[in-house]
Amino acid sequence: MRTFRVVTAALGVGLIGYGVYGLLHDSYINDPLDVLSWLVGGLVVHDGLWVPLLCLLGATFVRGRVLRGWLIVVAALTAVALPPILRDGQNNGNASLLPLPYLRNWLVLLAVTAVVAGLAALWSRFRRRRP
Repeated sequence: MRTFRVVTAALGVGLIGYGVYGLLHDSYINDPLDVLSWLVGGLVVHDGLWVPLLCLLGATFVRGRVLRGWLIVVAALTAVALPPILRDGQNNGNASLLPLPYLRNWLVLLAVTAVVAGLAALWSRFRRRRP
């Protein structure tokens, strides 16, 4: 187990280093400090608002590990999908700007993850009932 943790930590540090290298050497990024301020803002919103809200809602209203896990997945999918969903139809004449049916795709992902969570809950219940 220790070896696995060391290997995954080394891979994570390597990926972070690769990302920082790409950030500093990308010709499209004029000011890396703008990216840094965006990252800090994302961290503040995530750790200061999003996670506490999910923890509070999960602890208050939700029973069961599978359902809580599914709600975390739903929250992450929604956080990623919400900006293009809200901007649907605002492509300013550029059809390649938002080319996909984001609302439909988000709903399909929610349905697929709900089915997977339902199967996981059934499997968990089945395993508990077996002698």
